[in-house]
Amino acid sequence: MQTRPRIFLFLQGPHGPFFWQLARGLRSAGTRCYRVGFNRGDRAFWPEHESYTSFTGPLAAWPQRIAALYRRLEVTDIVLYGDTRPIHADAIRAATLAGITVHIFEEGYLRPWWITYERGGSNGHSPAMELGLERMVAFLDRPAPEPVEPPGHWGALRRHMFYGALYHGLVMSGRKRLDPHRGIPVSREFRLHLRRLALLPFTAADRIVTTARIRRGTAPYHLVLLQLDHDASFRVHGPFRTTEDFLEHTVAAFAEGAPKHHELVVKAHPLEDGRVPVRRLLMRQARAHGVADRVRFLGGGKLAPLLDRARSVVTVNSTAAQQALLRGIPVKAFGKAVYSKPEFVSDQPLEAFFAAPRGPDRTAYRVFRQFLLETSQLPGSFYAAAGRRQALRHLPDIMLSAHDRYQPRRAASAAQAQHVGATRG
Repeated sequence: MQTRPRIFLFLQGPHGPFFWQLARGLRSAGTRCYRVGFNRGDRAFWPEHESYTSFTGPLAAWPQRIAALYRRLEVTDIVLYGDTRPIHADAIRAATLAGITVHIFEEGYLRPWWITYERGGSNGHSPAMELGLERMVAFLDRPAPEPVEPPGHWGALRRHMFYGALYHGLVMSGRKRLDPHRGIPVSREFRLHLRRLALLPFTAADRIVTTARIRRGTAPYHLVLLQLDHDASFRVHGPFRTTEDFLEHTVAAFAEGAPKHHELVVKAHPLEDGRVPVRRLLMRQARAHGVADRVRFLGGGKLAPLLDRARSVVTVNSTAAQQALLRGIPVKAFGKAVYSKPEFVSDQPLEAFFAAPRGPDRTAYRVFRQFLLETSQLPGSFYAAAGRRQALRHLPDIMLSAHDRYQPRRAASAAQAQHVGATRG
């Protein structure tokens, strides 16, 4: 008996050709693939007119439009990047009601050499949020090996920046410039991308000098890992409205709780584009609390050299905190994240954490890390050609599988056998 093909509908993806190349892989496996785009940037990276549907607003009409599109195309699966931007949240709600499988991509929980693939939700909505260590141990069904030390740099950063600038330039060139997940005009975002690319040699030199000064110093320091102010994970899954609010809380707690000879090093996100004046906001708070001589700002750069000497790490829910956990460094995380387990992340008030931070259970963390590597993490990259090839070799089989990767192996094997038997019958 011949079954009808799976029909995939792609929404917004990572900047660049990743989604189009993934669709080609799925089509070669016998599926049909379509795309909904919102601007010229989306259109440019889907070079096929017949399978592309344009939506240019109003956004209030989007929930009804996507539900109608599901019915018209007989969609069985949707594919998207991030699950919190409003258009994707609406699409997921409609898909859930219609019994459509939701495939979600995100940046790797274990950056830099992995990407994240999950079904149903990611980050604070990830199925892993509901799993305790006992379930993860049962899933692995064997002791977790010693973890591999991560590289000290962040994947295909320059390619990420290039595709970001290209995408927003294309959006700006169109008559209809709907870019529904950003809070600033597209023209400003494009200028920020160009400015960041142009200043890259100068900012890199500044980071190298500042990092060297911090590492050669003798003062113990606590490391704060910032995220992008407009990052959906920061805003949706964290308790702070803005980066400024987070900095105010953190600097005040450092001034009150940290020993007087300790320093605070605040590291910006590698893709920080200057729309928020982070350095100025930080130093204003440091002066207000009388610790300006003990606070340092670092505009991105390599994380590993700083972690090697850090006393602790503070963040909202940055995935980079996992590099600290791997090293056994105490972590205080305020937001929801897949690694926010009581075995790893301190529940101390921040003032007490700065005074005497409690470290993670490293044995338990090795189990958790191995669990992620065998479920949601795939080797590869969205932006570099070699990294895309690496991920795309595996994804069609994984996405077409009848079972979720979080399903234990024994249950998955039974389900697969049952599916094969039913097909033969």
